[in-house]
Amino acid sequence: MIFKWKQVKNHRLMTKLIVTYIFITVIPMALIGLTAYNQYTKSIEEQVGENIPKLLEQAHEQINAYLNDIRQLPDLLYNSAQVIEVLRKDTFQTNSSLLQDQFIVNSYLTKTFINGGNPDILGVFILSKNRLFQSSKVSYTGFESIALPYGQDMDLNGKQAIILPNQTNLRFKDAPPYILLMRQITDTENRMNLGTMFIAVDMSSFKSIFEKINTKQQAQISLMTNTGYIIYHSNLQYIGRINKHLADYPKINGSFKTTNEDENRLISISRTGSEDWILEQSIPLKNLTERTDLVRNTTIIVFVLVVLLSTIISIFLAWNVSRPIHRLTSLMKKVEKGDFDVDLPIESSDEVGMLAKSFNSMVLEIKDLIKQNYQIKLQQKEAELYALQSQINPHFMYNTLETIGMAVEEDEEETVVEMVSLLGRMLRYSISNKEKVVTIDQEVQHMQDYLTIQKIRFEDRIEFYIYEKIDTNKYLTPKFILQPIVENAIKHGLDHQQNFRIEIFISSQMNLVKNREEVLFKIIDNGPGMPKEIVTQLTNELESDPLGKRDARFGLINVHGRLAMMFGEQYGLKIESQMNQGTEVIIVIPLMKLENLGIKMGGGGEGEDEKN
Repeated sequence: MIFKWKQVKNHRLMTKLIVTYIFITVIPMALIGLTAYNQYTKSIEEQVGENIPKLLEQAHEQINAYLNDIRQLPDLLYNSAQVIEVLRKDTFQTNSSLLQDQFIVNSYLTKTFINGGNPDILGVFILSKNRLFQSSKVSYTGFESIALPYGQDMDLNGKQAIILPNQTNLRFKDAPPYILLMRQITDTENRMNLGTMFIAVDMSSFKSIFEKINTKQQAQISLMTNTGYIIYHSNLQYIGRINKHLADYPKINGSFKTTNEDENRLISISRTGSEDWILEQSIPLKNLTERTDLVRNTTIIVFVLVVLLSTIISIFLAWNVSRPIHRLTSLMKKVEKGDFDVDLPIESSDEVGMLAKSFNSMVLEIKDLIKQNYQIKLQQKEAELYALQSQINPHFMYNTLETIGMAVEEDEEETVVEMVSLLGRMLRYSISNKEKVVTIDQEVQHMQDYLTIQKIRFEDRIEFYIYEKIDTNKYLTPKFILQPIVENAIKHGLDHQQNFRIEIFISSQMNLVKNREEVLFKIIDNGPGMPKEIVTQLTNELESDPLGKRDARFGLINVHGRLAMMFGEQYGLKIESQMNQGTEVIIVIPLMKLENLGIKMGGGGEGEDEKN
């Protein structure tokens, strides 16, 4: 034993890891899976074996109730005094009188039992003093086999009897399964036997009862006599056969498994009812465990994958332990080249693990210092800006829809069409955020749509003018730099002015200091204006931290911050305003064409060539 232990100790680490994984994962998982499968299969069989007999008893009660209803049908015969009177007559009478009596009785049987009675009745027959009265839903043959042995003089001692198809040659068209209810007709006034009545009942009506207890697992349900004759079966081809295995069944209700057949089955039986019939349900065991088999197969697949994965992991760990220094050296070379997206996995708490932890902490701290000064701050602000760009003021949307609704009520079709078109175009422009910049004419068109909707809403209270002194189709601008300015102007202007006017001027200028061309947007309104101290405070906010606050003036600050980050701090917007004299907002951006777009988005450095 000592020799073997030394041999194990001297094995390579990779071998020891693989053996360890086998004992830790493969063997326990195999045992647990096998035990769980067996227990789950057993529990399913027990649960089904307990529930099915209860369902069979309920079905048996329904069958008995159905048969009791059928047994009451012959009593309908006593509702017709004329029929009873015919049955009292002596058999010796003229042929015409006999035909007339048959017409009376047959008509009553057709009206009462075939057309107006239970729909499952195939035919009704009465044997009385060598006379046959009958009415049938379908054609039949072989009734003589019943008439000869029984006739009208059979004494049932006031009871009823059921004749099965194997006891007679009576057959109906299309061979439906049936039972024949036989009952004597008694003259209660004269205490004499008037004949025997036979009612053929279609057993297909039991199908609805069987369907309620069908577990949809290829179960076979049958109703048979205590001798094994199958009265009805869910598979119609078995009707009329003999169940040869019935003698081996237990004499009590319940479930049991068969193990000596080609296909093992779970059989449940119910022996209840006055007819001493047996209700049986038979289910293949493999169908009960179909889902369990699926789980078993899935478990086997997962088990194999885990074994393979365990082997791969053990090999990887062995290799990882043997060459940690090499990996650390490779990663340090990447860091020297400026690649800080490296990470050394910490797989142990020994010296190698401590070294890996220190290395990762060092790289992470360097990366955090870089991101803290530039990357994270810039990404967060850009994300905040684009979230703001994709929105349309909900109050504007609500008010616009409300105006459209009023126009619809007033039957102003042209106004409705125009506003819906304008609003649709604004929405398309707002949700189309694939590009950060658009042509100036697109931004102006968006602004013109917005102002047109506002003018429709407020009618003569708003006037707007847009002056384009450059070819706006050829030059580019960031999206959504005009709408926040105009929205702010309208919001404050309409609160104080009855007649509000806003003008937008688009032009270009040459910056002689920077030796570059620039685009100017001037938004001038005749609103209430702002005090000097408010203008000074707003200018300071624009110059200090354009994205640091979210107050009522965030729209203006947002536009300025975007432009400063995209093109440099020398670009953005300026505000000039005086009380009761309106406000002027000036937006300055570099003149951009499509071919030098990449240069413009580089940050607006001093040494870049921004000329056409």
